[in-house]
Amino acid sequence: MGRRRRRARGVTLVEVLIVLGVVVVMTGLAMLGSGVADSARMRRSSAMIASAIRVAYGHANATSKVVRLVFNFEQRTVAIEESSSQLWLAKNERTGGAQAATAAERKAVDEAEAILKGPRAPRPSFRPVKAFGFTAEKGMAGKALERNIRFLQIETSHQDEVVKSDQAYIYFWPGGQTERASIQLSVGGSTLDPDVVTILVSPLTGKAEMKKGKVNMPRPRDDFEESDRRDTGF
Repeated sequence: MGRRRRRARGVTLVEVLIVLGVVVVMTGLAMLGSGVADSARMRRSSAMIASAIRVAYGHANATSKVVRLVFNFEQRTVAIEESSSQLWLAKNERTGGAQAATAAERKAVDEAEAILKGPRAPRPSFRPVKAFGFTAEKGMAGKALERNIRFLQIETSHQDEVVKSDQAYIYFWPGGQTERASIQLSVGGSTLDPDVVTILVSPLTGKAEMKKGKVNMPRPRDDFEESDRRDTGF
């Protein structure tokens, strides 16, 4: 009878603590590995966008055409498009004065044009291009961000409203000029600063600078700063 009791005894407190300790260590290692992987994917995604900015800037100069980067929030892609027509940038329009590309943009354009009266110049259309060193991935409109990396928000100088859904655009013109922009990338859609990287785009040079955390786009304080052809320095 004594032997049966010894065999049927339960686990001791020490054994429970050992098992819990092993679980905690394994969980910590898994989380650490996930964080390292996300950081690597964020660096690659940021580098891809910086490369797209330089390619679009160079393509506009090489072809003497207006070029734009298209950021699709749902598909998490970046595409390069060009237009054979001149574009006069429209303030506070999602498309910047170009033809609408999505249902939401078409609705906004129709509502805006319904208010205006008189003849209106046709809106330029854009088409995807295969720029050197930047081609769309198979079956997609552009290059995709790395897994678990998303667009958090995008600011551009042609629009006061911050874009957080649908599509956003950054325009480049022949002669070496673009617009100010701020592109925020996030790990898994998190809004916490440690999980966000911001890519700032300078006008004139098209220089892209990466910064840790959420950084808003510097906006000109008056018309003089808006028209000033000095670079912003970021």
